Amino acid sequence: MAQTTFFHEDEILGKAYDGRLMRRLWRYIRPYSLLFFGALVIALATVGADLIGPFITQIAIDRYIAPAGPTTLTPTERANGVFFMSLLFLLALSVGFVLRYLQNFMLSVLGQKVMYDLRSDMFGHLQRLSLSFFDHNPVGRLMTRITNDVDALNDFFTSGAVSLIGDTLTLIGIMIILLIENWRLALVVFIVIPPLLLVTAFFQRAMRDNFRAIRVRLARINANIAENIAGTQVVQLFNRERRNFGYFDTLNRDYRSATLRSLFYFALFFPVVNLFAATATALIIRVGGGQVLTSALTIGALIAFLQYLDRFFLPVRDLADKYTILQAAMASSERIFRVLDEPVTIADPTTPAKLEQVQGDVQFRDVWFAYNPDEWVLKGISFHIRPGESVAFVGATGAGKTSLISLISRFYDVERGEVLLDGHNVKDLSQAELRRHVGAVLQDPFVFAGTIASNIRLHEQDIGDERVRDAASFVNAAPFIEQLPQMYEEEVRERGAGLSVGQKQLLAFARAIAFNPEVLLILDEATSSVDTETEALIQDALAKLMRGRTSIIIAHRLSTIRNVDRIIVLHKGRIVEEGTHEALLDRNGYYKRLYELQYAESLAQGA
Repeated sequence: MAQTTFFHEDEILGKAYDGRLMRRLWRYIRPYSLLFFGALVIALATVGADLIGPFITQIAIDRYIAPAGPTTLTPTERANGVFFMSLLFLLALSVGFVLRYLQNFMLSVLGQKVMYDLRSDMFGHLQRLSLSFFDHNPVGRLMTRITNDVDALNDFFTSGAVSLIGDTLTLIGIMIILLIENWRLALVVFIVIPPLLLVTAFFQRAMRDNFRAIRVRLARINANIAENIAGTQVVQLFNRERRNFGYFDTLNRDYRSATLRSLFYFALFFPVVNLFAATATALIIRVGGGQVLTSALTIGALIAFLQYLDRFFLPVRDLADKYTILQAAMASSERIFRVLDEPVTIADPTTPAKLEQVQGDVQFRDVWFAYNPDEWVLKGISFHIRPGESVAFVGATGAGKTSLISLISRFYDVERGEVLLDGHNVKDLSQAELRRHVGAVLQDPFVFAGTIASNIRLHEQDIGDERVRDAASFVNAAPFIEQLPQMYEEEVRERGAGLSVGQKQLLAFARAIAFNPEVLLILDEATSSVDTETEALIQDALAKLMRGRTSIIIAHRLSTIRNVDRIIVLHKGRIVEEGTHEALLDRNGYYKRLYELQYAESLAQGA
């Protein structure tokens, strides 16, 4: 049964800085703490190299270029002094350049290593989650988490964390130097700081809200793109291109509008900061110039003061960008950790039971199951399939047939009751051990990008080329494969584009037999979408596959299950009939009505 899914907006409304998230991020940084602290030390050295430049300028002017009073230095000494100061200034710039390069390189390496670990943890965790998680989370959203959100953390590590510390230390250092140089003049500068902080806080709040809107809209776009690409065939078949484009265009415009609002705030913030910087500069020239005229301040000190003032506003100008990076990192990390914190509901027991020699005895004992709370799909299902027995489940769409497959493979857990394999509750077995004995061929066989051979062996090294060919030959897939230009090395495009439904189905059969499920073979509508000739090939393969194996067949086409040992009829989540094909027809019950509905035309012609 196809379960109902509910997708909700994954909007994060967290703080701009969250100590809890930072502590969790630190776990990923800790293995590379040498890189982090090395970059931090270099950042401190860079601050020192930056702050020494104006001081060198002041010495060059006050001692060699325009001394405030009489000087004993000769013109030659003054020229040499200017030359030496210029070299010293150039050296400070060069040291700052090298330090910045080392800092950026170390932080980039750190970011890449952390991104690698995060992506690996997320991908590994996603593989362990039950199917119910994916029922409620669209692929596009998960792709956004593992790509865009991880990239946002890379920006934080390379451009945010250490740089923010460096900018803060630069501001503190400049404020101290200004107070030491001339505290009266420093107070003049500090006059503009309170209104600047108010304006900055306003822009931060506006940009934070806008950033959240951008992230939500980006996730919507990614989800819509993934869905439309996956459903391209249906979209084109029903001429939905224009309508789907219209919906995508609405999402795209919404995203563009949010981004333009963000650009508006950015574009406005920098001129506002420059206005405050110009105001502070004008005040310094007015007050400082007056002090120079009264000989209370040297020209060199005034110029150095102006240089420090300019450097003071550089970190402030970057503050909006750094704040956005920090906000992105907090929001992205919360989304990432929300995925990583998703409980693994289908977990292996601490001490799993061992399956020594699997016989293939399958039992359902009073099984109740629902995809959504209180919407029961299976209601008190009980049956027993003996080793080597072939059993078919039939019923109308929504009767719960496919859910049985998911429960036997333990893709979901039952709410009540037990599912047993050889007397062991499947919850007491490790998932790998359980699924090693399950060969599944589904109605919509999934074909991966790669070669024909890689799709049969799924990169399992223990399955050699000969075993791949034998499996393909066994299920009658070899004839069409050997007609391909590269045969088993023929490249297959994503989702098997270029192959017919029947060919993909035969590949799925070959895959199942190559892994040689010891006792249990599950078939879910395996012949429902193939032509008559391919169905004959599959029926021949089925007869071989079922021999000596416990076989569970789910099919709407009743012609495919006439020769099974037993048929179980489901209706609205309950077992209503059970028996052989002939016995069920003689019973004149629900199965016979299904049979007559399916073959009404041929029965009428026969009459």
